[in-house]
Amino acid sequence: MEARVGVSSHGGGLAEEGPTTKYIHKKHIHHKSQIGTVPHLLAGGIAGAFGKTCTAPFARLTILFQVQGMYSDVMVMSKPCIWREGVRIVNEEGFRAFWKGNLVTIAHRLPYTAVNFYAYEHYKTYLKSITGSESRPGNVGADMGVHFICGGLAGITAASATYPLDLIRTRLSAQRSTIYYQGIGHALRTICRDEGFFGLYKGMGATLLGVGPSIAISFSVYEAIRTHWHSKRPNDSTTMVSLASGSLSGLASSTATFPLDLVRRRMQLEGVAGEARIYNTGLIGTFKHIFRSEGLRGLYRGILPEYYKVVPGVGIVYMTYEMLKELMSDWSS
Repeated sequence: MEARVGVSSHGGGLAEEGPTTKYIHKKHIHHKSQIGTVPHLLAGGIAGAFGKTCTAPFARLTILFQVQGMYSDVMVMSKPCIWREGVRIVNEEGFRAFWKGNLVTIAHRLPYTAVNFYAYEHYKTYLKSITGSESRPGNVGADMGVHFICGGLAGITAASATYPLDLIRTRLSAQRSTIYYQGIGHALRTICRDEGFFGLYKGMGATLLGVGPSIAISFSVYEAIRTHWHSKRPNDSTTMVSLASGSLSGLASSTATFPLDLVRRRMQLEGVAGEARIYNTGLIGTFKHIFRSEGLRGLYRGILPEYYKVVPGVGIVYMTYEMLKELMSDWSS
């Protein structure tokens, strides 16, 4: 995704393009024109899988904290402690358990992130062409609006295409000492047998409602920070700018949409191993149930390991994506 570098350093006006600005702009146009569909999908998929693998321990801790309270008495639950839960996992399940479900995470993340970045680029190109914003660079508000809409559409497209894998990943990661699902294939067959085919799409409404705004915020914040950074410091390393911009965008999107993510996790885990259903009133009813029984803090249970996960994780994804695009562009040329 190319950054606009014609933003004035004095407010929101359009600055004249200097030699550095023109060079950066031409460089990004060159990369976009040279990279094909398959390399583009590969860059997004590999970046997503790599970022998730790097932060898998925190992702698992987040899920375990999020689902606390489903079948436990909130009054007797211990206060969430990352260190204590980490020690418990090592003692009971071994160190490798931090990456439990990571194979299905990679199987989900490869197509998800590939579709996400690819769809975003195409939605962005299409929307800019029909609004004419491509011929009027420098309008920060309009650009953020385009990035927000395209990010949301891309997130919904990617989540819809890969949702069953996301549900299976959640259930594998949420298993503790009792193992009900033996792997991806076994989980797929068991869910279809016990809950029917549509059991694979349990909680999809909450997911789409959460992932749309989450990816929209992520892309729009990332583009805004990166563009502003390049306009102020055009000679800074593109890799470091992408890493920092991605980290801040992940922090913003997670804070805004974490309650929806928690609700979707709990809806995904309903009925596991024959457990009784708890939330029978849909998305809004689930929100009310959690808020009534656990309070506002219950909707943010697990936010700390989520921050530990997304701040480096999202930054790594954007950085890897930009690096791979540049490498593949150089190879193709």
